[in-house]
Amino acid sequence: MVSEKKSSSAKAISLTDLADYQQNSIVSRTIVDKKTGTITFFAFDEGQALSEHTAPFDALVYLLDGEAEIIISGKPFRLKQGEMIIMPANEPHALKAAKKFKMILIMIRS
Repeated sequence: MVSEKKSSSAKAISLTDLADYQQNSIVSRTIVDKKTGTITFFAFDEGQALSEHTAPFDALVYLLDGEAEIIISGKPFRLKQGEMIIMPANEPHALKAAKKFKMILIMIRS
């Protein structure tokens, strides 16, 4: 008897290659979207920003490339490639591309 192997959706990818920068734009790509949380890739062109807002869950930002200014509850943080920060739930935060940057946003809903 011959058994068939189930094909797997698992594959190795380079996170920085998920999307290219687009002039005067913010590109986003959902990697995981589950009831328990999300993982989203973003590419911000220089000068692009997300205005101040809140989220009901903690969110981890990890910079893959470039440089970002992240303001949390009025306090600015300058992140560079390889650095991360946690944006606490229900605290106002905003993001701006000091230089173009790519990031992963991880939000766990619990």
